[in-house]
Amino acid sequence: MDLVDKLKNKNIKVKEIPKWGTYLQKEWEKNFANHLSDKEKRKIYLFDNGGFGGYLWHLFSYKKKDCLEGEKAEEAFNNEPKNKCYIFFQDSEYALLLENASMFNTDDLTDETGIDMYIVDKHFRWTFVITHETGWCGPYFSRKEKI
Repeated sequence: MDLVDKLKNKNIKVKEIPKWGTYLQKEWEKNFANHLSDKEKRKIYLFDNGGFGGYLWHLFSYKKKDCLEGEKAEEAFNNEPKNKCYIFFQDSEYALLLENASMFNTDDLTDETGIDMYIVDKHFRWTFVITHETGWCGPYFSRKEKI
C-alpha cells in the first residue's frame, strides 16, 4: 500500500500538489537555514554544487541547527500535534498537503526507504526529515526556534 492510501485509510485528507516541490524546498530553507550565509550553505552542500548532490538535511548532519535524531526524533514527531502539514521530497516536484493529520505518525512511513522526505507543519514551525541514509543519518526533528 502506498503512502497516500495509508493516510487516506486513517481518514487523513490528502491533496496531491505535483508542482510544489521547489517552492516547499525554498520555504524550508528560508525557515530552517536562514541563519547561514550562502557560503556556509555551499560548504555543507545544502544545494547541488558542481555535481555533488545537495541535501537540505545536511543542515542537521553538519550540526548547523539543533535537532533531535533517531528514536528521539521519531518520538518528537509522533507526539507533535498535527493538523495540516506538507510532505515533499529532495529531488522531486511532487508534494502532498495533509489535513486532519493528527493520526499521522512514523508507522505510516515504514515503507518509505531510500528517499529523502521532508515533513513540515503548514506554518513551517517544525520539521521531520527522513534521509536515504537513515540508520547513519537521521531521521531528524527540529523546530524553527530552538528545541
